[in-house]
Amino acid sequence: MSRSGLQKELKKKSAFESLEQEVTLAILRTNDQLQIRFARLFREFGLTTSQYNVLRILRGEGKPLPILEIAERTVTVVPGITGLIDRLEQAGHVKRERCLEDRRVIYVALTDQGKRTLASLDKPVVALHAKVLARLAPSELKELVRLLEKARAAMSEESAD
Repeated sequence: MSRSGLQKELKKKSAFESLEQEVTLAILRTNDQLQIRFARLFREFGLTTSQYNVLRILRGEGKPLPILEIAERTVTVVPGITGLIDRLEQAGHVKRERCLEDRRVIYVALTDQGKRTLASLDKPVVALHAKVLARLAPSELKELVRLLEKARAAMSEESAD
């Protein structure tokens, strides 16, 4: 039996223990490659991937959000959301606003500088998305999204048990 592309990439001599193992490792390897490319782009603008994600969440909402709400919406789990917000605030991308009704709640708002930074990233991000997935047809991309959603749904059901 011939070796898979991933087997060759990893220089793995023996077959994977299961198809599920191969798929999991392929997803992880692909994620790593994507993360590296996007991290390089964001670094040019003084941001991390998580910081960019927070800025996009705030822009998409169009109004300040509580810190915990932002944490719930991030693409990847951010254990140190307060520190991440601190760094964005120090860089002038966001500002904190205390809730007048409940002083314990802190809202985070996107600043004009944060909006400008995001605007300057819009075209490069779209271009990078297109570049990294250029070999997949639109129908393949839709199928990939569907399959990944199905896999995440199975994991959500598992964690609910």
